[in-house]
Amino acid sequence: MGRIAKILLRSILKMVNSVMGILGIAMVLYGFWMVRVWQRDIEEASSSAYGYDSTAPWFIYSFLSIGITLCLITCIGHVSADSSNGFCLSCYTVIISVLLLLEIAFAADILLNSEWEKDLPEDPTGRFHDFKEFVESNFDVFKWIGLLIVLAQGFSMLLAMALRALGLNYGSNYDSDNECPPARLPLIDHHLQPPSFVIGNPHFTSDNGTWNTNK
Repeated sequence: MGRIAKILLRSILKMVNSVMGILGIAMVLYGFWMVRVWQRDIEEASSSAYGYDSTAPWFIYSFLSIGITLCLITCIGHVSADSSNGFCLSCYTVIISVLLLLEIAFAADILLNSEWEKDLPEDPTGRFHDFKEFVESNFDVFKWIGLLIVLAQGFSMLLAMALRALGLNYGSNYDSDNECPPARLPLIDHHLQPPSFVIGNPHFTSDNGTWNTNK
């Protein structure tokens, strides 16, 4: 029964963890598209009479970094689910917890601070403004997507903790075919077999009485 529950938890953890992987891949692809458009704009600006601001596109780099980070977290989650190692599952749980705290802090800053855009540097590519307008025009869709991602991360953390706890309990029950409990001796009515020899000083019987009788 423990083996079936463990396999089921592994499968569910992989499926839920794949949500972050899909989001990370989508962000990486969109980031590469923004890089391509930015490079094309630079080439067009360099050939024209007007110069182009060549400041580093922080938004594109940040978008790519977040996407790659989500892909790496997904890989860590899959490896942890496959190995069911307690240390890997603990690290995965800590990473998801930190990620959830950062997301909550960022969302709280946007909701509570009406001038949060002023804290960000200026984006020379203009992609941040385009992305913001796209999110605002499809706010209902992005709201459900964000809720799905947060629920997937929280559920992944709970599944990792459950799988780790099940692994610890499962390891002590010796349910595996390759494991067998060590031989134990009963505490009551434990009879030791006497040794075949005795270690100690040799004992010699005295023959003085026999010698005196014969004498």
